[in-house]
Amino acid sequence: MEQSPGSPGLVLRSHSGATYRFDPGALCLELLPTGGPGEYRRYEVLHGPADLAHWAERSRLTPTPVLDASDAEVADARRLRDALFRVTTARAHDEPAEPADIAVVNAAAAHPPLVPAVGPDGERAWAGPADGTRLLATVARDAVDLLTGPFAHRIRTCSAGDCALVYVDTSRPGRRRWCSMEHCGNRHKVRTLRARRSEES
Repeated sequence: MEQSPGSPGLVLRSHSGATYRFDPGALCLELLPTGGPGEYRRYEVLHGPADLAHWAERSRLTPTPVLDASDAEVADARRLRDALFRVTTARAHDEPAEPADIAVVNAAAAHPPLVPAVGPDGERAWAGPADGTRLLATVARDAVDLLTGPFAHRIRTCSAGDCALVYVDTSRPGRRRWCSMEHCGNRHKVRTLRARRSEES
């Protein structure tokens, strides 16, 4: 998982090894591709503090916070991510979220977040400590804004049956179906074309 240079979003790697850009449209949703609950644990990348710092570097946070995280905060990150996955997936399917998962998001959001400031050079900076708890509070507050804001009804899961990526459709027409046109959208086009050719032959 890498940051996509020059544009928001992440660069992910498919099962075939090909890379593609995925823009989930929100900071909180950028945390989800780091692993997940149940069957998605096999994709886990948040094993220690360096991994959480690596994720922060590739997220849409600007500038990258110099993170001082603990192992306990990494465990908190995994817990928040799993709760966010279930909450946003439920919202995408117009289903109620589990109260326990909502409680995890709210508990993380209740902590002080990263505080933006103007640096000595006039550029954006972060004031005060940038620990894992403040990072997760920033992510959780972003989730609260998303889940209670005008795009809450635009939270979706990729239409590909074998893809569980979650995104918020911020496009004007609101007809986005795929995590990425480079990946699942292209695979759908190829399958459709092959099926059409098969019918014509």
